Amino acid sequence: MGNNIFFRIFSFYYEGFRNLSSLGRNLWLIILIKLLLFFVILRLLFFPDFLKSEFDSDNERSDHVIEQLTR
Repeated sequence: MGNNIFFRIFSFYYEGFRNLSSLGRNLWLIILIKLLLFFVILRLLFFPDFLKSEFDSDNERSDHVIEQLTR
């Protein structure tokens, strides 16, 4: 099991994060929270679900997508 590349990669990161100081852990926590908020806000504001709001059925949505792709 020690020769498995995925286990070795996991073990490398696990040991690294386990041995972090409290400052390092707090900084990683801040980074993760900022990334999560950044992507959630981007998703909600800049990528609304256009197809669900404009079309009522799956057939209408698929027809629209096909029409846009073959235009």
